[in-house]
Parts: sequence; C-alpha cells; structure tokens
Amino acid sequence: MVETLRDVLDAAARGVFPPADGRTTVVPQHCPRDAGVLAFTAHSVVFTDEDPGWVRGALAAVDCDPLAAPLNPLFLASLMARTGRGAETVDALLVGAPLPGRPPLALREIEDAGHPRVRYARRRRDAVRVWTADGGVLVMGRGVGGRLEVSVEVDDGARHRGLGRALVTAARQLAAEPVWAQVSPGNARSMRAFQAAGYRAVGAEALLLGRVPAGGGPAAGSAEDAGVAE
Repeated sequence: MVETLRDVLDAAARGVFPPADGRTTVVPQHCPRDAGVLAFTAHSVVFTDEDPGWVRGALAAVDCDPLAAPLNPLFLASLMARTGRGAETVDALLVGAPLPGRPPLALREIEDAGHPRVRYARRRRDAVRVWTADGGVLVMGRGVGGRLEVSVEVDDGARHRGLGRALVTAARQLAAEPVWAQVSPGNARSMRAFQAAGYRAVGAEALLLGRVPAGGGPAAGSAEDAGVAE
C-alpha cells in the first residue's frame, strides 16, 4: 500500500503506477516547501499537509470529469488559496534511469553559491550542483519528494547542435539513481531533447510553491547528498 510521496515516485521510476481506478490518493508533503498534484493514468496523487477531508470535498465541488478534477484550474485555485501557495504551470513528468560511463562533454562545475543559476535552483531544490558546458548549463538537485531532478539551459547561439540532448544525457551518466525532469508540454524542443536522451513520460505534475527567503533554501550539498556519482 502506498504510504508516502516517495513511495509513489520510487514505484513510478520502476514503471509501477497507482491502480487506474479513477481515484485520488492524498499523501502528506515530503517537506514544507513542496505541495501539489501528480496525475498518472486514471489515478491522481495530491501531496499536501491539508486535511484530506477538505481535499476530497474540494475535488467533489469541481464540476468536471472526476479524472480531470485534480488538475482542473478550479481545484488548483482552491488548493492555492487554502495553502497560500502559487503555481506556474502543469508540467509533464519524465524520468530516466542512470547510465554507465562518463559524460563526453567538458563540464565545469560552478561552486559559487552566489551565482544566479545556483541561487535560482536553491529556491526549488536542495543539494544543488550546477555545471556549465559550451553554451549550456546543467542543474541537478533534490526536489519533490527528495527525488533527484535535472534542468538544463542552452544559449540561443548554441542551439540546433544537440547540446540540450547531450546535457540531459550527461545527467543520467552523473547520477547513481533515477533522474527526474519537469517539462512544460508546450516546450516541444525540451520534450524532444529529453525523450531522445531516453527519458520516459510517466505523468503530469502541478507543483505549488510557498514563499522562500531571497537567498534560497539550504546550502548546496555534497555529491553524495545530490545522488551524483564521482
């Protein structure tokens, strides 16, 4: 029986999903920072510290197909109002297994905690590590449910030569565990890069974030903390 958000994520990484029974499971938040909704095939998971009875009542109040209710804007707006949180978009959720070998890219790690990319990432993740390549940035850290997450950024002048795909492949080679990515469905370029690098879509996610200090979250962690093999 699923008991925690991490149970759900670890199972999904193995290709084992909640039953496609049209129901919604409510589980506690893994940490105070992150709340939200995961949607799989015909089953959703709301992760929040709010009263499960309130969650189910708010879902029932949404006039739509019950399968769609957890990601319906009316329910998300109710959950944001209830928790005082905000949201940006509903993302596609992808995962890739670790790969053997070392990245062929010449990656240079940024260790400056004041670097803009490091500061931004630390508002959303713990144990953050950031690398630069020729025209690209690779970010890895602990996000929702303590999972290892990756994001990349490619400069305009470095596009159309496979750098994004190489960076997200490098993340799988650096990792010692499954690597997760949240990608806006409208960002077709990123979706193609992740899928070409072997990441598979497992569901959708609406992440609700609270206010954080201007300096970001906890300090960047060690390689072991981040799940990155040296």
